[in-house]
Amino acid sequence: MSETTAFMPLTDLVAAFEAKDLSPVDAVTTAYRRIDRHETDLNAFCHLLDEGAALAAAREAERRWAQGAPAGPLDGVPITVKDALLATGWATLRGSKLSDADTPDSEDSPAVARAREAGAILIGKTTMPEFGWKGVTDCPLSGITRNPWDLATTPGGSSGGSAAALAAGIGNAAIGTDAGGSVRIPGSFSGLVALKATYGRIANYPPSAAGSLGHIGPMTRTVADAALMLNVMARPDARDPANLPHDGRDWREGIEDGIDGLRVAFSPTLGYARVDPEVAALAADAARALERLGARVETVEEPFEDPSACFRVHFFSGISHALRNATPEQRALIDPGILPILEQARAIGRTEYMEAIDARVAFSRSARLFLESWDVLVTPTLAVPPFEAGVLSPDGYDRENWMEWSPFTYPFNLTGQPAISVPCGFTAGGLPVGLQIAGQYHDEATVLRTARAYEAAHPTTARRPPLA
Repeated sequence: MSETTAFMPLTDLVAAFEAKDLSPVDAVTTAYRRIDRHETDLNAFCHLLDEGAALAAAREAERRWAQGAPAGPLDGVPITVKDALLATGWATLRGSKLSDADTPDSEDSPAVARAREAGAILIGKTTMPEFGWKGVTDCPLSGITRNPWDLATTPGGSSGGSAAALAAGIGNAAIGTDAGGSVRIPGSFSGLVALKATYGRIANYPPSAAGSLGHIGPMTRTVADAALMLNVMARPDARDPANLPHDGRDWREGIEDGIDGLRVAFSPTLGYARVDPEVAALAADAARALERLGARVETVEEPFEDPSACFRVHFFSGISHALRNATPEQRALIDPGILPILEQARAIGRTEYMEAIDARVAFSRSARLFLESWDVLVTPTLAVPPFEAGVLSPDGYDRENWMEWSPFTYPFNLTGQPAISVPCGFTAGGLPVGLQIAGQYHDEATVLRTARAYEAAHPTTARRPPLA
């Protein structure tokens, strides 16, 4: 059968449903045919909805579209959700053998609930590293997840299963989590758009192990799709006391307005990153492209100090807290890479932790003050292109520190500012590279508008991974 829907942007797919040119049955059938064909190579799923149940839901959505009464803006759209989030009927495993696989969840996390209310069909939950501790996706529970652009490479993490599935044409959007870059890292490695909105914009429950570093974010094929998903996911939920007030705005409005006169700071290294030459060249080309589109672009070598030590204290303490009750027998079952983190976290005393809180406040203040002079800050999303699957870091970087090759993402988890990754080209070997655009607090609108302006001038959606 035709697989027209496999790589179709979400907004186009919904328009085709409304026009009755395509049916949700087409989209769901395509998703499962591609699962049959590619899942063995990708290893992107830890739970799958029975195909019969998915098709029954698609037929109900088809009926609603035919009557002109869709359940919501995602009615009949097949999506995936990272296994860090609750989804009724499936146990949340978080990539760990320590999880209770026999007790399914009895409620949905807020973003999952909002997607279902909008009519989305959740076809499966996707793989992640254990407790989301690293920027690649492999774990003792589900093994190695691979990148459809090159199966020898990682799709990134920790929302790597979501990225691998979406990049391979399985589903039309994905929901991930991001405590240090975990939607933007796989977004960059997998040629996708990935948005981390302002902290609190999308309700988060249960709380992230990383505390207020944790965000929820959409992964999509286009910026307009990310805006549509933000519309859905940003609806309120009282289970998260940090959830921002909902103003009912449509985040798609204004994204086509262009960036003439926009004040853009471009920082190729943030003053401390060591960036692969191909990545650096593509990011610099993208910055020049923004200037050609009318933005006022200036290179800023060091907009703020390196916050890695501060981030490490907060992030490692969160992972340690999640595993605080593990017995020696259970510790033997976890990813060995976590053990040094647990040891480092145990050495963090009360004084050092409180100093890290002070340092985070000071860093957030400096980032906010910096962006008072600029509308957006643009950087590479990552310092490297996709590298070998199954390892923590590429050659030439610290083999035990994923933050060294992801120095651009975690600063904005500390601050809570919005940041998006958009594809900005390919290496000579055909691997995707991302551009990160970070904005002022609560100003997702300018971040989306900037991303869309770049995307419109440099579209990549026509290019398919070799796996396709």
